[in-house]
Amino acid sequence: MAKENTNRSKIDASELALNDRLIYINRVTKVLKGGKRLAFSALVVTGDGQGHVGIGTGKSNEVPDAINKANSVARKHLVSVELAGTTIPYEVRAQFGGADVLLKPAAKGTGIIAGGSIRAVVETCGIKDILTKSMGSANKTNVAKATMLALASLKNPKVEVARRKAAAKAEEE
Repeated sequence: MAKENTNRSKIDASELALNDRLIYINRVTKVLKGGKRLAFSALVVTGDGQGHVGIGTGKSNEVPDAINKANSVARKHLVSVELAGTTIPYEVRAQFGGADVLLKPAAKGTGIIAGGSIRAVVETCGIKDILTKSMGSANKTNVAKATMLALASLKNPKVEVARRKAAAKAEEE
């Protein structure tokens, strides 16, 4: 699946009106001979609400610096998500680490049935109606990354059917 994402064209973040959303801040302590050294890591999702979304993590000794680093990483890793109106075109499932995420399309007016990291990623992407299920690990970072993998793997069904028909025809000849 990693090869699939490398074939996508790079999205220029400067052309989009992106909204950043902080998902999680973690305080990390390193114990040294002289005492404890505090640092912070931040998990941020950014998107334009029109099918572009990215997540990033940043680490620093200060919270604002960690958030700024995470924002810049998220802007560098934007992906385009295939939408079908206000939902996704079909059911998709993805795993990252111990987190397993299931995303299902929903009827118009259903709303976002999701929690935590999945909700943040889906809302920032611009999806209005979706059903989700998070299984396995509840680690916020892994759940967010699994959600991103699921959204990035979505393809336009009509284009995919045409591609498969062309491949079958070529195979027959």
